[in-house]
Amino acid sequence: MYICPVCGYNELDEKPYDLDGNPSYEICSCCGFEFGFDDDSEGESFESYRTKWLNKNAKWFREKKKKENWNLEEQLKNINIYFKNNK
Repeated sequence: MYICPVCGYNELDEKPYDLDGNPSYEICSCCGFEFGFDDDSEGESFESYRTKWLNKNAKWFREKKKKENWNLEEQLKNINIYFKNNK
């Protein structure tokens, strides 16, 4: 399993990018970022996409994949983001 560099979700099936920088085109089940689309066609940076996602209350893209004990703050630590959720 691989980690999403946008939200820290640690169950991606493929590396977001290979050694040559080619995207996987996988869509993160948590934040919905598509590697090779959102960062290329849409011109989104990880940071700007993450900010938008957090501003939408970190809503899961595929709600069925969300674990019952999911913790946003712990997940973001996977990408060295230390976030305090005030909700």
